[in-house]
Amino acid sequence: MSFLKPSMMALSKQKAEKACAVLVRKYGKTVSERKLPPIDELVMTILSQHTSDTNMSKAYDSLIKKYTSWEQVLEAPHDELAEVIRSSGMFNLKAKRIQRALREINERVGKLDLALLEDMPLEEAKAWLTSLHGVGPKTAAIVLLFSFGRPTLPVDTHVWRVTKRLGIIGQNVSRERAHELLEQVVPKNCIHSLNNNLVRHGREICKAQRPQCDICFLSDICDYYGSIS
Repeated sequence: MSFLKPSMMALSKQKAEKACAVLVRKYGKTVSERKLPPIDELVMTILSQHTSDTNMSKAYDSLIKKYTSWEQVLEAPHDELAEVIRSSGMFNLKAKRIQRALREINERVGKLDLALLEDMPLEEAKAWLTSLHGVGPKTAAIVLLFSFGRPTLPVDTHVWRVTKRLGIIGQNVSRERAHELLEQVVPKNCIHSLNNNLVRHGREICKAQRPQCDICFLSDICDYYGSIS
């Protein structure tokens, strides 16, 4: 794991704590009510890649309507599975990723069950998940956060963009490295609400193309705003 220099660590922690507090005051301590079993969360997250929430939900609903168990999904003909999840986009690739991940879990654990991650040290659990085919840091973090309540922050495009603009992480930090750096500076008791609130803030105010800095309540700690004002 990469670590920040002490001076940068202190500043990043201050900004993360301030952002967390302000976002909670503005948006509330929003925590997703979703708590799917980990296999379900894993498959849903694979389906969500490069598509909208609506298309992901439609594909997931089709999947659980067609198959009554993950064992059936594992054994299904590839072309059939791909057609079932067509609405998610990139359906051939996603069908391959889903079946290969399920196969690897079954081979390692002896059954389609991820309960072993519950008490596994966090870094070990992340490494276990990311060693599965098609599972990156974001997918692993989503499974651990939403299914197990583990303190790990999924870095989607909104979290990545907003934390870079604020200056919590550097402008050239990759999304993969952002997972490591943010978990060093974000208070553990804030991770769940911060995930939801950063996504909301990125969608509503700190947009990719036209950030609404004039109404942003984080502008006093924002490096981006400081550079344009």
